[in-house]
Amino acid sequence: MGQAEGDGPLETPEGPVILKVNGKIAHTNIAQEARFDREMLTALPQHAFETGTPWTDGCSHYSGPLMRTLLKHLGYTGDVVHVTALNGYEAEIPISDFYDYDVILALERNEQQIPIREYGPLWVLYPFSQDEALLSEKMRFRSVWQVMQINVR
Repeated sequence: MGQAEGDGPLETPEGPVILKVNGKIAHTNIAQEARFDREMLTALPQHAFETGTPWTDGCSHYSGPLMRTLLKHLGYTGDVVHVTALNGYEAEIPISDFYDYDVILALERNEQQIPIREYGPLWVLYPFSQDEALLSEKMRFRSVWQVMQINVR
């Protein structure tokens, strides 16, 4: 499904690594993984939306790269991602979700970095307020916060 984009290997992170992506990807930078610091993720094209979530009060402004943009940047070839959170939570998400909806890897909430205690630093976030179907239990389980690793399968 995916296609390789970019020109070869990724740059190496200079700051603390906040995301590791492995599996069926063409572009890596360290030990067959794509490791990202915050600066590398903010260098990708950013997407933003306003949404409420089942876990937060009211609507907030979230921004970060679209998940499909991140995966294209890595030259993915799989059809599912396995996402692991800092707290050990894991979810399988079909990559088709990232084309059906503008799912982002949220880096900011209301133009501020998202602290770990508030679901950060990275959150696979669906635009819940744009489609009531996203509020189903199945879709809520796919919205992983405190993301640390993504495995493309």
